Amino acid sequence: MSEGQVVKRKPAAPKAKSKKRPRDEDGGSRKRRKATTYEEDEEYLDLDAGVNKKIALVDNLLLADHLAKKIRRFGTDLKPVELSQLDISPNCITDTTSFQKIRNLENLPEFLEHFADPKKLGEAPKENGSPHTIIVTGAGLRAADLVRAVRKYQTKNNTIAKLFAKHIKLEESVQFLEKHRTGIAVGTPVRLSDLADKSALKLNNLKRLVVDASHIDQKKRGIMDMKETMLPLARWLGRPEFKERYADPENGLQLLFY
Repeated sequence: MSEGQVVKRKPAAPKAKSKKRPRDEDGGSRKRRKATTYEEDEEYLDLDAGVNKKIALVDNLLLADHLAKKIRRFGTDLKPVELSQLDISPNCITDTTSFQKIRNLENLPEFLEHFADPKKLGEAPKENGSPHTIIVTGAGLRAADLVRAVRKYQTKNNTIAKLFAKHIKLEESVQFLEKHRTGIAVGTPVRLSDLADKSALKLNNLKRLVVDASHIDQKKRGIMDMKETMLPLARWLGRPEFKERYADPENGLQLLFY
């Protein structure tokens, strides 16, 4: 090639377009994934109403995640196998997000009737001490309030059972259950477990367990926010006879978080 000749270069190939999807201005992707973990959020804690409003918004998957986190937070002295035995599968929990009213005492009967036959709530199995519904809460005073909230279902042959330790001895509860037909029982986890272990509280006719999960005290704490109530609750909900029935299509047991 002579000195006077000019070398022509081929134009550079155009750059390939990026395959990345565009993002919104806030930095998130256009399509957000459904949340799979429960996140604490103080803006949902209504102290005036005494209600954690977030419980009503989360489905069974998020509730199972919430329970697992609380069990591990408070069960630091438990072995891994013991912790896993307390876990509740999402399939065991009934999704209650369809009930959109605030979860206070006044709306509890309507909540129950949303997930159960209203007529049957006012009935009691023929066997004494064998409720179809058990409402579990964290303290005796709160249990007394819940008893009053469901008093409308009490009849001559259907007594609402008060199964908590405050001012009521264990033996008194045993005698009550032996003598009365009860469709709905309200109690605390430890007392309920003690009565079931003594076979005074019979579980063969049980159709639903209702956890008083939305209620909070003036310190913004609910039944799942304290070790002294969360671990007994987990042990109560994780009883083998319950776990066998949660997802049983023929003899199912509803697990509802109110």
